[in-house]
Amino acid sequence: MIPLEKVKQIVNTYETLEKELASGNIDKKDFVKKSKEYSSIGDVVAQAKNYLNFEKEKEELKKIIEDKKSDNDMVELAKSELIQLSKKKEENEKKLKIYLLPKDEADSKNAILEIRAGTGGLEATLFVADLYKMYEKVCLNKNWSFEIINLSKSEAGGFKEVILLVKGASIYSFLKFESGVHRVQRVPATETQGRIHTSAATVAVLPEAEEVDVRINEKDLRIDVFRSSGPGGQSVNTTDSAVRITHLPTGIVVSQQDEKSQHKNRAKAMKILRSRIYEAEREKKDRERSIDRKKQIGSGDRSERIRTYNFPQSRVTDHRINLTLHKLGDFLSGDTFEELTENLRIRDQEIKLSNLNQ
Repeated sequence: MIPLEKVKQIVNTYETLEKELASGNIDKKDFVKKSKEYSSIGDVVAQAKNYLNFEKEKEELKKIIEDKKSDNDMVELAKSELIQLSKKKEENEKKLKIYLLPKDEADSKNAILEIRAGTGGLEATLFVADLYKMYEKVCLNKNWSFEIINLSKSEAGGFKEVILLVKGASIYSFLKFESGVHRVQRVPATETQGRIHTSAATVAVLPEAEEVDVRINEKDLRIDVFRSSGPGGQSVNTTDSAVRITHLPTGIVVSQQDEKSQHKNRAKAMKILRSRIYEAEREKKDRERSIDRKKQIGSGDRSERIRTYNFPQSRVTDHRINLTLHKLGDFLSGDTFEELTENLRIRDQEIKLSNLNQ
């Protein structure tokens, strides 16, 4: 049961926003923000009004049913309408509950996806390459566009680090549950006795921050330039094209050397820096707002082991929801990726609905 005051607030907010937007006495920044809020409420305002009118309509139908002057056809029609009205109320309540869930303002944003080798040496870098290919296939399946911001190769043919910018509709809401430690169990190609090795990679998913989200003062930056090195750097190592940016207030450091142009490397580094600062601030607010943050599916804790990929048994297990799929090949090809992530989103929604009812 949703408190009627919360439902009334939805209708009142919608009507207030409608008047403000129609008045024209609103600056451009507020207009964009309030237009989005107005549109969002518009999706459920009809359900809110119906929910508020339910008791009144219910009483009117009951009067017809209990009135001895009503003929049989009228009574039967009223009973049928009451059943339909109750079902409609349940549907309205479900939509309103989902709307009233705590909103993550970053859900509608693009995402910066960072994959790094963890424990396991060269085998871990090969696993990073597998994860990169998996996310690449997911992007292709979903018709998302992606841009490689950084690729750092290993001697084994894998990657020490991969950073991607993924663009599309509400990308962060889809990928945010990927943050954490991904563990792989398999027999490496170099293993002569067939022993299973365990390696790991860390994944961080950050909402792409726009300049309006994070304002960075030049005086807060220390920018160092140096010559590119390593795979891919040989053709540009005669100039100081690589860039390292340190954000002094937070101590966050970003290095970029993929491009031949110092200007392009700086632009890419600033994009990553802005998103890391934005995410650090979000995490700080989350900690202040809820001591139960750890209990949520989307806690974003990158030190937490979230998933195991077991090659000998061809299974992938997500430890947060205790779900195992015995089709690892399909999962890594991106074909069953959404099956698992949909379960994560549903479980996250269930937790939030439970908290809403407390």
